[in-house]
Amino acid sequence: MVTRPNPLKKDQRMDKITRKTSFGQWFSPINLQVFEENVKTMKLDRYTKKLTTDIFLKLLLFAQLQEIESLHALGDSLFDDQLQKGVDLDSISISQLSRRLNGMNPDIFQLLFLDLVSQIHIKTHATKLVMPLKIIDSSTLPLNLTNHRWAKFRKTKAGVKVHLRLVFMEKGTSYPEKAVLTTAKEHDRSQLEVLVDDKKCMYVFDRGYLDYERFDRMTDEGYFFLSRLRKNAVIREMYDFKLEEDTSVLSDQMVWHVAKSFRKLFSITKST
Repeated sequence: MVTRPNPLKKDQRMDKITRKTSFGQWFSPINLQVFEENVKTMKLDRYTKKLTTDIFLKLLLFAQLQEIESLHALGDSLFDDQLQKGVDLDSISISQLSRRLNGMNPDIFQLLFLDLVSQIHIKTHATKLVMPLKIIDSSTLPLNLTNHRWAKFRKTKAGVKVHLRLVFMEKGTSYPEKAVLTTAKEHDRSQLEVLVDDKKCMYVFDRGYLDYERFDRMTDEGYFFLSRLRKNAVIREMYDFKLEEDTSVLSDQMVWHVAKSFRKLFSITKST
């Protein structure tokens, strides 16, 4: 549930975040009033006096940008005077960080992500000069099998998989647009239906997402996409397109892709 802020109310803790500080710059795109209203609606700071949601979010941002690998290392970082001043916290125990992390409602992060993406869409909608490029890729995050048996995907391992859709536009603009979380044992190609939903862009993904029947439907429905074929793919050359001089492209061909269940016409490009 997303709530609208009362413009007459102000949170004293948020007054300490200014654009002159690093945290102020990191927080500048976030609608802090909406954030605080949602914290109150979800009761995230109920019975919390020290490690409030806004302080915890600052610590998570700091840990991400500084590539801090553990809660122990994050706790040790608070020995730094500047960080203490930035988060308004002089020390915190590992157990407090762990309890806060385990008890945090992930919906607050989803709301932040969706709000930031919507801001980017509004600001870039009128500046699209070329077709956006959307890259789809997945990363597997390992988990402890003893505590996460629901995520088992190998005999001695557990894990989840994050499927990320990253948008590349002109002038170097790029941003994550969509993320889908699945168990690690679920195959990548099962997420194509979810991640491919825009006909006004070019999708790029690796062979883990190969699904020739789905490719067939995507082509008929008017989606643009680029992927590498399997090494054992059976193709028949139909036409060679003319190449420009001084190009890294070795060949650009129209081919028939022959699979067990269907035949489809595709364009294949080979480059150095």
